[in-house]
Amino acid sequence: MLPLVLASSSPYRRELLSRLRLPFIWTAPSIDETPHPGEDAGSLVRRLAAEKTGALAKEHPHHLIIGSDQVAVLNGQILGKPHDLPRARLQLQSASGNSVTFLTGLALLNTSSGALQIDCIPFTVHFRLLDTARIERYLEAEKPFDCAGSFKSEGLGVSLFRSTEGEDATSLIGLPLIRLVDMLLAEGVQIP
Repeated sequence: MLPLVLASSSPYRRELLSRLRLPFIWTAPSIDETPHPGEDAGSLVRRLAAEKTGALAKEHPHHLIIGSDQVAVLNGQILGKPHDLPRARLQLQSASGNSVTFLTGLALLNTSSGALQIDCIPFTVHFRLLDTARIERYLEAEKPFDCAGSFKSEGLGVSLFRSTEGEDATSLIGLPLIRLVDMLLAEGVQIP
């Protein structure tokens, strides 16, 4: 089996990948994540996932490189990572009572053969009605400023949901393991 590289510095993605019990290393790729003019959310996350794998290809020439990228979409608008309290507050106020679709781009590059698999996995979260006090308590407890949509589903963020829909709940955390397993199997990786 070719060695695995996770093209990410995200501790959430590392934790997810470790569930497969495969040895891997991780490193953060350096790419420009600015959307192209007119680029829709699905195209954006597919492109960025592929660019992350490509950014590490030269330094890992005989590897399987995993890249992923995620955006949240509310009423046709892309919600990125808030990075600060005021933006996180606005994102959760906008999400209150609404549905947010998370699109996760996933790419697997075999740097030996040049084979590249790319997909986009959607997952929708239907939010409860959230009053100001609840939003403030949540933001104080979780500080989800590095998470698209301003919540951590692996933590208290689940308390903000009315329901969810999608084929792979791990895509909500940023690394869709069900689809990744399909890609790895296509590359001949034996998964316990």
